[in-house]
Amino acid sequence: QVQLVESGGGLVQAGGSLRLSCAVSGRAFSSYVMDWFRQAPGKEREFVARIGWSGDSTYYTESVKGRFTISRDNAKNTVYLQMNSLKPEDTAVYYCTAGLRPSEHDYWGQGTQVTVSS
Repeated sequence: QVQLVESGGGLVQAGGSLRLSCAVSGRAFSSYVMDWFRQAPGKEREFVARIGWSGDSTYYTESVKGRFTISRDNAKNTVYLQMNSLKPEDTAVYYCTAGLRPSEHDYWGQGTQVTVSS
């Protein structure tokens, strides 16, 4: 059984930073492509960022490019999302996902709330 547990969310002022973590237990972490998604109140869930198996490849939705950085530590079975220059529109529940191939989301975490005040 693979489990994903996010942490690091909270309340921050606009312009501030947060670092989200997603700890993965179970099957070999390096087997998974890891994504971050988010869902704001009243909106559909949207893709935020992706990192490949080795960490060499990363992808971002346009609205977070230059502000967010996804990374992974395969020795710690953890993926991170460093979020800088946060904006109120970044307010959402953030989820990490794990998939054996890109665009596959076999497993989801429970989510962590990020609230950015103006």
